[in-house]
Formats: sequence, C-alpha cells, structure tokens
Amino acid sequence: MGQRQGLMSQREAQRLAVLQRVQQGELVQAQAAAQLGVSVRQVKRLSRCLRDDGPAGLISKRRGVPSNRRIAANTREHTLALVRQHYADFGPELAREYLSRDHGFTHCTETLRGWMTQAGLWQPKPRRTKRVHPPRQRRDCLGELVQIDGSHHDWFEGRSAKCCLLAFIDDATGRVLGARFEAQETTEGYLGLLQRHTLAHGVPLALYSDRHSIFTKHDAEDAKPTQFERALLQLKIEPICAHSPQAKGRVERLFQTLQDRMVKALRLQGIDTMEQANAWLAQYLAAHNKQFAVTARSDSDMHRPWTGTAAKLASICAKHHQRQLSTQLSCRFEGQILQLAPRQARVPKASAMVDIAQHACGKLELSYAGHALKHSAYACQDHLSRKKTADAKSVNERVDQVVVRERKRLAQLKATMAHQEDQRRAGIFKPDSPANAPRVAQRPRSADACHQLGNA
Repeated sequence: MGQRQGLMSQREAQRLAVLQRVQQGELVQAQAAAQLGVSVRQVKRLSRCLRDDGPAGLISKRRGVPSNRRIAANTREHTLALVRQHYADFGPELAREYLSRDHGFTHCTETLRGWMTQAGLWQPKPRRTKRVHPPRQRRDCLGELVQIDGSHHDWFEGRSAKCCLLAFIDDATGRVLGARFEAQETTEGYLGLLQRHTLAHGVPLALYSDRHSIFTKHDAEDAKPTQFERALLQLKIEPICAHSPQAKGRVERLFQTLQDRMVKALRLQGIDTMEQANAWLAQYLAAHNKQFAVTARSDSDMHRPWTGTAAKLASICAKHHQRQLSTQLSCRFEGQILQLAPRQARVPKASAMVDIAQHACGKLELSYAGHALKHSAYACQDHLSRKKTADAKSVNERVDQVVVRERKRLAQLKATMAHQEDQRRAGIFKPDSPANAPRVAQRPRSADACHQLGNA
C-alpha cells in the first residue's frame, strides 16, 4: 500500500486528508464536498473507495496506462525516420511545417517535440529570462520607419563562398520589404536595394541603420555626406543611426530567423550560388511575410509614390563624384581619361566641375548643371581602378582576391617551368626557342673539315 500511496498526486493526497476527517466524524459530507469542490455524490463514491481499498482506492486507475487516443507506434517511427533523413538539424516547429506540407503530418508541434526529444534529435532549450527593458513599441503605419542592415553568414553551408544578405524590414508590420544577397556589405549593394524598394513600394519616411561608414561619417565636423546619405537627401528620406544593435532589434531578430530557416530552405531547394538565391528570394520572402508579418495599428501606407522616371532614380542611386575639367575638356577618374565629345550643346568651360555618376554595372554618366554630357573613356592606369582602402567587413574579400591572383600566378609559373623542362628533355636549351621549334639534327663533319678547324 505504501508503494501505491507514493504514486498519489497532490490533489489525491488532499482528498485523502479530507475524507479521513469525514470517516473520523470531524466533517460532514457536505462540508467535505465544499472543500474539495465536488458534489456530495462524488464524496460518497470516494468515501466508499477509501473504505473498501484504503488510500490506494483514491489513485486514478488510468495512471500508467497508455491513452486510448495515443498515436500508433508505426506512425511515430515513420515520422522520426523522415526527420532523421531530411530534417535532422531542424527545430520541432520548423520540422513540423515541412512534414505537414510535404509528408501529410497532421499532429501538433508539441507531439513532435516530445518524439524528437526522446529520440535524441532535439535538446530542449532553457526558458528565456524575463527582459529587464521592455521592447520599443512598433510604429503605427507601414513605411514610417524601415530598418536596414546586412548579415554576413555562411548562407550556403560551404557549397559556395560566404556572402552578405542585405535586408529592409518595416518596423510597423515586420514585413521584409526587400532583400538581396551580395558578396559584401557595400554602398552599391544598399543603393541598388534602395532603388528596387522605391520602385516596388515607394519612398519611406525614415531609414534606421547602424553607424557603419556607409551610412554616416564619424567625424562630426565633416559636412560632406556619404554616398548613401546623399541619395537619402535627394529622395527626402530621414536617416537615423542606432547607438546599439539592440536598438534595431527588429532587423537583428530577422537575421536570427533567416540564419536558421533560410539556410535549410536553400539546402532543400538545391541552391548553391548567389544568382540562384536572388532569383528564388522573392518567393521565399512572400511565404515568410505571410507567416511572420503582423497587422499595423493603422491602415495608412506612409510610403510616398515615386513620380520621377526610372532613369532619374537610377542616377540618384548611383555613386556620384566631382572632377575638374582640364583645358582640353578632359578629366581623370579611377585610372581612366574621360574626354568630352566636341560640338555638343552646353559644354562647360575649362576648370569647371563636372558630376560623374558611377553605376553599379560600371557605366559612367557625366553631367554639368543637370545636363548630360557625351564623352569617351580611355584606360590609362588600371591599377588606380582598385580601391586602396577597406573596412573590417570588406578586408577579407580583398585578401581573397589577392590570394586568387597569387594562386593563378603560381599556376602559370608552374606550367611554364613544366614546359621548359619538357623542352630540355627534347634537347632545346635556349629560353627563347619557340615551344614548337623542331630539333635540328647536326651533320657529321668530315675529317678534312675537322683538320681545317684544328689548324685554324
């Protein structure tokens, strides 16, 4: 009896204490029913069980017995086999989504979580501690505040080189308004994404970013804006910089989600390159927004429609530089000589400052006082086209390029040495001999000729 009594729950132990007082005459059954929150009829039944079987009679007969609604063992094993084969590193919620969509799984996440935990496929995580500081309340309308950032990650799990995902996320709804994979986090990448965002949704009121040199200058006395700031000023977008990553937590949490979910989706889709990923990205983001986006408190869309031309927007979202014309109406730019074409209208005079719009594709546009100028480009110093400065986020790419060039040089040197060795085996010892030079056979000299050479 002691073993059965040890299996009692707290509720059953409370019932035992009250019913024992009823048997001892300290309580009437109506008082016991009020204390236990049951009917008098239930108290009579429980008292009868206690009298016939002792304290063990109050223990539920269903304890330790499998439920009549339990899932069949073969279903459980089949599901776990699918998880092991396709979703071994997935969390229970993400695995349930794929199992439900592709394999007809109809049970809840907690059921799958219990199965994966028992099978050693999932380690339960400790509960999060309570936040000390409450999160900032979302904005009211779509397009009021858009958070932007880039995430450097091994998105292709070693199937391709590491890259950076640039993303724009709306603060009010959590919708991902735009994203693109780029080799590095660069000004060109953000300007290109801003151009696509403006064409698709309009011009937002404000952009919220970190304090990277792309978005702001650290010298408070330098009044010249960065290239990205200049584009925002032309589009009348308010740039706001955060003091800490936690301040722009919306986009930071987005990258945490995508680094878990998108990486696995790329693997299952068989996507190995940035080009394939960018072509597929819109489809994935539509499903992501449908699942995770929320409804804004206001139905208003604060995006301002872009009323200009696509060419004007492309010019704004290009990098702009200023150069001074020489007396020959030419200027130098990144190792090139840009010569203005003769006999065109509104040609500036010598020493005038012209504007050079440098597009991401490499196209250059010259203008003066808002008027386009025809020109020709001539390469003169290619080494000047390579940037000499790099920040912490782009230095690895620069070094990787140097390593690739060095490996290519060593491969060419190795091939040259192998060719020279083959030539030496063929009897050709002069370095300037062509690779396909035939071997010239020397005629044997006569005895008279040898005698004449000896006398000489």
